Amino acid sequence: MNATESKTIKIIIADDHPLFRRGLKHALEETNDIEVIGESSNGDDLIGLIKNLKPCIILLDIAMPGKSGLDLLKQLKNDHPKLPVLILSVYPEEQYAVRFLKAGASGYLTKESAAEKLAEAIRKIAGGGKYASTEIIEKLAFDFSNSEKPPHETLSDREYQVFGMIAIGKSLTEIGTELSLSVKTISTHRTRILEKMKMKKNAELIHYAITRSLL
Repeated sequence: MNATESKTIKIIIADDHPLFRRGLKHALEETNDIEVIGESSNGDDLIGLIKNLKPCIILLDIAMPGKSGLDLLKQLKNDHPKLPVLILSVYPEEQYAVRFLKAGASGYLTKESAAEKLAEAIRKIAGGGKYASTEIIEKLAFDFSNSEKPPHETLSDREYQVFGMIAIGKSLTEIGTELSLSVKTISTHRTRILEKMKMKKNAELIHYAITRSLL
């Protein structure tokens, strides 16, 4: 292996949209130190690819079919604790970045970010760093007590996921189907969410999400 090859950052793109993967791969081909060695459209395939290809970094979409993004990230960090994961999401940083970074992700970028920013994030993470906005990094640096947290940050990961789906207007049945959980379980989550956020109905959750720019 020559010096150039040894410095190549080998990555796997995990995203269920073929056109997005193709665009991402094309953008990264413009670099001379980042190589896409595999692509996956779901979590199960990704687990197998990692074992076979041994990448340097995973680029992970948080909304693929099957296991939720947070659950998949936790599994990856459990199975491969030293493998960095960069989250690529359509959701704004304010909505999910802190949760994913706390769960073990090395960085968080929205899908609308420029290719140059993506390459910068990959290089920083490959060097052992973290990548997110200054605001998010500062938020992670302080351990706020529950009394200082906004209500939505007191929710568990699963509750927050259900909250986000209620906020965009999905029914309990739709949420249950998407998360492979019973309607009864989703209803229990909804009850806890309303209690923790001191609210009584879905309309209040939706209004809260809109005013906090969580959608």
